[in-house]
Amino acid sequence: MTEELQEIQVACLRMDEGLYAVDIMRIREIIRVPKLAPLPRALPFVEGVINLRGSVIPVVDLRKRFGLPAAENKESARLLILSISGQPLALMVDEVTEMITIPLRELKAPPRGVRIVGGEYMVGLCLVRDVPVMLLNIDALLTFQEKAQLGYLTPQGETTSTKKSPAC
Repeated sequence: MTEELQEIQVACLRMDEGLYAVDIMRIREIIRVPKLAPLPRALPFVEGVINLRGSVIPVVDLRKRFGLPAAENKESARLLILSISGQPLALMVDEVTEMITIPLRELKAPPRGVRIVGGEYMVGLCLVRDVPVMLLNIDALLTFQEKAQLGYLTPQGETTSTKKSPAC
């Protein structure tokens, strides 16, 4: 049982030239990018919404959130369906490369004084085959005000609690 507490399983993501990771316990599913419905006057990094099995889910473009240029090739793009503040959210990423296990002892604090794209959203940094991978803090991706704005995307009468995975 203590072995589980000493490591974390993550999904590795490619965004531009950087590698990022998300704890797989936060991911409900990974899907191809379907046709998105646009949202007028949405936050600049919100690409639109999708309808996934009856749930309307906002789609956040992680490239835009990190201030990266638009992707040239969107064929390998994927949506990570997860939950933030009890609401479903889809993160658009360039590519999901692999699932790996990281020993927690190898996770280092984010470097201080160094500007890293998306650094303010990091939990830590580790090396995977000598390549730095930044572990994302999913809960820090949106500010309180942004979470409040996205909360209005769900119709008032609809509850999402019956549609959430118990793991989220």
